[in-house]
Amino acid sequence: MTLAIGTRLGPYEITAKLGEGGMGEVYRATDTKLKREVAIKVLPAAFVEDAERLARFEREAQLLAQLHHPRIASIFGLEESDGIRALVMELVEGPTLAERLEKGALPIETCVEVAREIAEALEAAHERGIVHRDLKPQNVKLTADGAVKVLDFGLAKAVDPMASASGSADASPTLLNSPTLTSAGTALGMILGTAGYMAPEQARGGVVDKRADIWAFGVVLYEMLTGVSPFVGDSVPDTLARVLQRDIDFAALPDSTPPALRRLLHRCLERNPRNRLHDIADARIVIDDVLSGRFASEPAPAALAPRRSRAPWIVAAAAIVVAVGAFVLARPASRPASDARQVLRVHFVPPDGERLYFGTGRSVAVSPDGTKLVYSIESGVSSELRLRALDSGTSTPIPGTEGATNPFFSPDGRWIAFVANSQLKKVALAGGMPIALADAPFFRGGVWGDDGSIYFVPNLYVPIARVPAGGGPVEPVTRIRSEDGELQHRWPDLVATESVLLYTVGLGGDWDQAAIVAERLGTEERRVVVQGGTNPRFVAPGALVYARAGGLYAVAFDPRTLSV
Repeated sequence: MTLAIGTRLGPYEITAKLGEGGMGEVYRATDTKLKREVAIKVLPAAFVEDAERLARFEREAQLLAQLHHPRIASIFGLEESDGIRALVMELVEGPTLAERLEKGALPIETCVEVAREIAEALEAAHERGIVHRDLKPQNVKLTADGAVKVLDFGLAKAVDPMASASGSADASPTLLNSPTLTSAGTALGMILGTAGYMAPEQARGGVVDKRADIWAFGVVLYEMLTGVSPFVGDSVPDTLARVLQRDIDFAALPDSTPPALRRLLHRCLERNPRNRLHDIADARIVIDDVLSGRFASEPAPAALAPRRSRAPWIVAAAAIVVAVGAFVLARPASRPASDARQVLRVHFVPPDGERLYFGTGRSVAVSPDGTKLVYSIESGVSSELRLRALDSGTSTPIPGTEGATNPFFSPDGRWIAFVANSQLKKVALAGGMPIALADAPFFRGGVWGDDGSIYFVPNLYVPIARVPAGGGPVEPVTRIRSEDGELQHRWPDLVATESVLLYTVGLGGDWDQAAIVAERLGTEERRVVVQGGTNPRFVAPGALVYARAGGLYAVAFDPRTLSV
């Protein structure tokens, strides 16, 4: 049944048709009572007329409505009006992972980050006994603020919970009644897309449990890394045959795929569910270790050793040296010209018992006057910040910085900013508890400006933002030019004397092929100054230092003309 724009279903007013899925047509609507936008999935008439089937669906939907998690699209309720039954759901803006994969494989770091959020969503659902049953890229949204949302949790079972025991793949609710919204709206597209992510036991029509989600998670991760699905064929039978029998081409994974991630894929894609990873939480733990860099130094198998480029976290580790070099080798450019320049050469070795924590980003910060270090060390299962004077061999903990990473100083050297528990915070070195400034679920670089603002990247696929150092609203200061193929802005640095912001532009490939851009704040003046590099740092009086392929490079840079 097609609904006209302006049709009312109780308090919901239809404003646009979004597409069609196996459950029926999907619309955008306005909740006139709560003044919010929602997604409305209108159930097919044949479905509504089957009283027993509808009752089962309503019971299952009530259970799913209790599932609340920031990585899961919520079900708000069921609505009935003039014989029409509809499911009211959270409207999630942004492209699907399937749409993003149309451009090819994702950078490894992005794959790991997205996989981590999908695993977090599955973990939350599995803890409540809810199995997705239809996980695939079409059911994963990449929101405008860079977060991941998994759609349609448990709805395959809600459509027909008895079919999983039918013994027939043709009768599978996941094949014939996929609730997923597809832009094409064709049954064939839904069937092919779904069949390629089904676990072998699911394809045979066997009983499905959470291990089927773990298989699908492995298939999605494989596709993110390679850009291709390992099983999808020209027909449903061909696709199912590949799921059941085809060898998985693990050699197609990028050379720089971390060994820990390779092992995880092998364990997720075991055809025998008894040998498969049993709990998605274990996958999430492995991914957290990869993101933290804990296995960054683990050698890859000889046949798969990287040739030239390095994994993004190796480049990030190199940026630690950039941070030290950029701030220790020269006094700040803002000092008077008469102030004698002091050159320091420092070989930093953590005191006995301390081990640097290599997360995503920098682990060491040097004070503007070149006299102190703040660095992140491993502390139990987490991390903490330590303060050390360069003329001392000992360090002291900075209270309240448990879980902290990515430290950087204020211009006067009295404060240190950092990230902990998905928040950007600051703490006075003289003492006191940290102060939260802004949310930063996937922090990707920050710098404290002389203008009283902190410039930082709070999340994936979002512009560089600015927040007052004293607290206040967060506002974007760059624009991601998607029309030019830009996907992400990261690792900002400032040339304060010229109000120039340096940052890395991710274009979807390896970060060694990223671009470094110089932009004059408050204007439209912007220029690519390095093609093929990341983690820029300005060293007064006129050098740009950056990382590429596991090495450090420097080039003369004039911030007045934005040229090298």
